[in-house]
Amino acid sequence: MEEVVIDTHRLMIFRSVVATGSVNGAAAVLGYTPSAVSQHLAALQRETKLRLFERVGRGIEPTPAGRVLAAEASRVMSQIDDLDATIADLRAGTVDRIVVNSFSSAVGNWMPDVVATLTHEFPHTRVLLRTEEETEAVLDARRPDIALVVRIGRAADVPGYCEHELVTEPYVVVLPADHELAGRSVVDTAELAPYRFVDNDTYHGPCRQAMMDACAAAGFSPRFVVETSEHGAAMEFVARGIGVTVLPRLGATHVPQGAVAVPLQNPTPERTISVYVKDSRALDPVVARALELLRGCVLRPQAGHAKTA
Repeated sequence: MEEVVIDTHRLMIFRSVVATGSVNGAAAVLGYTPSAVSQHLAALQRETKLRLFERVGRGIEPTPAGRVLAAEASRVMSQIDDLDATIADLRAGTVDRIVVNSFSSAVGNWMPDVVATLTHEFPHTRVLLRTEEETEAVLDARRPDIALVVRIGRAADVPGYCEHELVTEPYVVVLPADHELAGRSVVDTAELAPYRFVDNDTYHGPCRQAMMDACAAAGFSPRFVVETSEHGAAMEFVARGIGVTVLPRLGATHVPQGAVAVPLQNPTPERTISVYVKDSRALDPVVARALELLRGCVLRPQAGHAKTA
């Protein structure tokens, strides 16, 4: 097989063209002339022997091969950025670094205290926190040192990692404060069938699937009138009377004024939160302390446990 040598600088320019949607847009962002950007694109196509763009009207769009290469380019450039950060850390005398991936609701509720404690107790270690809606498949591709992973059902084996289950948590329904079900101590899932829903996971990940499965078991499919990927945004829509939303208890830690969170039953959707630790870092004191702190987060009271008006 013929070896392909790709200029990473051209790869960066190519990624910018795809992200901005045009040669002129990339040129403006990068500070190049459109002619220079076009020359780099032509050279990249010669290097790869692939047709990466096609003309659409007065503009260009990536071909299917171009879209695949752009996605891979983003991953490669991220790794290069990580390498640059590592070199900068070494120059600054920071001799160690751990990479932590966490999903959004844990980032907002748990990780500030975890990262603050780690950086205080281990001042020579740099903690790099990434927000990833993590699954076992994504974990296997990204390879962080520690990852908080959400799963529904049994844990999957990820080569090179050890799984530590933190908690299996139930879901709640967030309702407008003046909703007819808002005064209840618990709500049957089937009782939500007549109401409009606000989606809080447009990525259609495992958290959403647990909610959809519970609704199906209760005999209905949610009728979504708003779709968003943020728990906080979904609850703001609820507080304004637009609909109801069902989400994990951790996601309802900070219920906005004008809304209440009520536990669900018959059935109760659930998700499991696990910590995956890379085998090669398992004995690292920083990693061990991070795992200890995360276990402590599970025991902390959360505002979302009780109804909040």
